[in-house]
Amino acid sequence: MTNESFAVTGGRSLRGDLVPQGAKNEALQVLCAVLLSAEPVTIANVPEIRDVAMLLDLLRGLGVEVEKLNSDTYRFTAREVDLDYVQSDAFEDKARRIRGSVMLIGPLLARYGRAFLPKPGGDKIGRRRLDTHFLGLQQLGAQFDYDVDRNQYSVTAKKLKGTYILMDEISLTGTANVIMAAVLAEGVTRIYNAACEPYIQQLCRMLTRMGAKIEGLGSNLLAITGVEELGGTEHRILPDMIEIGSFIGLAAMTQSEITIKDVQVHELGIIPRVFEKMGVQLEIKGDDIHIPYQEEYEIQTFIDGSIMTIYDAPWPGFTPDLMSIILVMATQAKGSLLVHQKMFESRLFFVDKLIDMGAQIILCDPHRATVIGLNRRFQLRGIEMTSPDIRAGVALLIAALSAKGTSIIHNINQIDRGYQRIDERLRAIGAQIERV
Repeated sequence: MTNESFAVTGGRSLRGDLVPQGAKNEALQVLCAVLLSAEPVTIANVPEIRDVAMLLDLLRGLGVEVEKLNSDTYRFTAREVDLDYVQSDAFEDKARRIRGSVMLIGPLLARYGRAFLPKPGGDKIGRRRLDTHFLGLQQLGAQFDYDVDRNQYSVTAKKLKGTYILMDEISLTGTANVIMAAVLAEGVTRIYNAACEPYIQQLCRMLTRMGAKIEGLGSNLLAITGVEELGGTEHRILPDMIEIGSFIGLAAMTQSEITIKDVQVHELGIIPRVFEKMGVQLEIKGDDIHIPYQEEYEIQTFIDGSIMTIYDAPWPGFTPDLMSIILVMATQAKGSLLVHQKMFESRLFFVDKLIDMGAQIILCDPHRATVIGLNRRFQLRGIEMTSPDIRAGVALLIAALSAKGTSIIHNINQIDRGYQRIDERLRAIGAQIERV
């Protein structure tokens, strides 16, 4: 792993078109789902990011044939899967580094009756417990064990049986894991309190094309009738809505004129509306979003004039992955904002870097921050900083692009985990950003 940094010279207005990459969160789910069938599964619009590369490595290690058909399209054939690899040191080392590896359990358990997983890594954004995954699989009839010495989880089952499952939290990856296990279970599984993001809907559409029987798509109650086996299919990953939101924030912060191409507007839910509350003008032209140059943007207030609060919530609420972008944007807006990050308790800990840059932010507690917008009276100043997680990393990058002077952002492998060649793509529209 290289220890690279970004050197960013800010204060430039950008102009041009950006095409969002394939959705990271969807990619990690649908790539795990290829293990459910012995037939070829072709997946297009796969993002070229570190987390996906690590998952592709794990699939190859498991014996899946992975053929790269073009820059973003792969064909997977999981005819022979090597279950012994799951207990090897090589698997353990790779699976620990990527949180998405947890979604290998559902498919392996459903098809082969056993799965192992080391405690996974990923972002440092607070507790992200795995109980939801294992409780769901146990209810389907799996036996769960935790090996303290090896720090490894294992699940086994002779035959999974459909049942009623109330998810104890609305977990995206937990829901995906239980769906993938249930499609091959005997009988009917009802999953209540299921996550219903577009990512989950996409996973269900793909599984349905493979022969799964799933009802309730897009709602929080799914009914899955198990089938004997699944076939192959072709699937295209949606554009990444987190990247789309990040680009909207970037355009507003840097007073730029940017068109984001092919965004699949109908899959963005509440996201455009939240940016409009922040005072950003959005022009939706077909499937593109155009953000015109804006001298200033003013945060709306509630009807009674009180300060706007923006908080995250399970879909169809506002995604937690865009909260750091909203917070950064608020620093240069006209007006004030209360940011309430409900779902993770360490996601706001990057605000100290913004305060060092000159932003006016009061961190109320680990979940809430009040931002007093400067309305560009004082430009943020460039500093040296370190990216704590994927989403905060991009928020700090946006802050640096709007700041006066040069910023150095360390630990950018965190940004590379979720954003494909972000430096090249931003340079193409006029950003001054170098890898050092």
